[in-house]
Amino acid sequence: MVCSVGKPQWKAAIDFKWIRDNREAVAENIRKRNSKASLELVLELYEKMLAVQKEVERLRGERNAVANMMKGKLEPSERLKFIEKGKNLKEALASFEEDLVKLSDELQQEAQSIPNMTHPDVPIGGEDSSAVRKKVGSPREFSFSVKDHLQLGKELDLFDFDAAAEVSGSKFYYLKNEAVLLEMALVNWTLSQVMQKGFTPLITPEIVRSSIVEKCGFQPRGDNTQAYSIEGSDQCLIGTAEIPVGGVHMDSILAETVLPLKYAAFSHCFRTEAGAAGLATRGLYRVHQFSKVEMFVLCRPDESDTYHEELITIEEDLFSSLGLHYKTLDMASEDLGAPAYRKFDVEAWMPGLGRYGEISSASNCTDYQSRRLGIRYRPAELAASTNPKKGGKGNLAPTKFVHTLNATACAVPRMMICLLENNQQEDGSVIIPEPLRPFMGGMEVILPKHHTG
Repeated sequence: MVCSVGKPQWKAAIDFKWIRDNREAVAENIRKRNSKASLELVLELYEKMLAVQKEVERLRGERNAVANMMKGKLEPSERLKFIEKGKNLKEALASFEEDLVKLSDELQQEAQSIPNMTHPDVPIGGEDSSAVRKKVGSPREFSFSVKDHLQLGKELDLFDFDAAAEVSGSKFYYLKNEAVLLEMALVNWTLSQVMQKGFTPLITPEIVRSSIVEKCGFQPRGDNTQAYSIEGSDQCLIGTAEIPVGGVHMDSILAETVLPLKYAAFSHCFRTEAGAAGLATRGLYRVHQFSKVEMFVLCRPDESDTYHEELITIEEDLFSSLGLHYKTLDMASEDLGAPAYRKFDVEAWMPGLGRYGEISSASNCTDYQSRRLGIRYRPAELAASTNPKKGGKGNLAPTKFVHTLNATACAVPRMMICLLENNQQEDGSVIIPEPLRPFMGGMEVILPKHHTG
């Protein structure tokens, strides 16, 4: 299913004047991020639209003047002249108004592909240019030969990839026995930890309208989309709970006093993994369906950098509590998705795979998503007004767009890889990290299954 590029179903509150006034910075940013957006075309369409808008306003003014003249006493011949003029103006206006709608739609279509601006500290370049912010722990030394999670899963009877391949296709799996308890434990422990930090737990819908996916800055259609579309509808399966949580406060004005809003959302996530061929795809590392707890924050613009630091700290604390060895990266400009102003990734050591693997990320999307989703807040201080309008509306402060941030608290399959591979013992068992034990009925170790016969 591919959507044709037609009239946008929704409009982002893009600040075109700001883009025009800061064209050098915007052009440089598009280059830094290796984006395909065309700033020249956006500015050209914007100038055209302004010119047409001006003409529409002029014609409307003239039409009103003619209508006013006709209210007075006029000679019949004069009246006919004015009727004719009014008719011509009406036709001209209709044509220009149609042009204005077309230009406005085209401008939206093009401008929506301009990526967010980039934090000044973000390293410039491809993924290899990403900077290490922090390294915690060191790889565990093993005195025996290390198994990967696939082998461990087989011996401990935790997964069934073969049956899932028959039932669903490749990159699907059944979790069995202690793996089921481990998923539940990871989710419940993570939620209990982040709730202590003031996050409201949510379970979200897992099917959303395609327009919400677009408003969050993702592509729901096209060749390389990560989203599964539902045929014959305008809906998609979610790739992350960031999408339905982003939509919770869509098209609303929040009181400043309710900010920040902090959510921790549990959902299943569905990804096509298009374009991921050849990447480390063994076992649970890259799958089409998985469970995840996602943190999402809506806050005032001046606070988003602070909350970004808070989110990455929460992630690091969670992973440290589970005894993982990991590093935190400040991701390079070309590795940022369109919505992200800055993104921190956490990569943990996976001894069975013999490398680091990404287990989470934390992004500050500033007002990129809120301008598309229409999420504003009204500052608490009253705007100074010399001329309060009736009903006291005049002293309401003008609204501003909130900033949004998102961060992975727990992506279950990748965490499972880390826990199984790092905690394996010589006798084939796997030790369960202490924090998870109360959530697994006190279980301390996963033992090999000895099949007889």
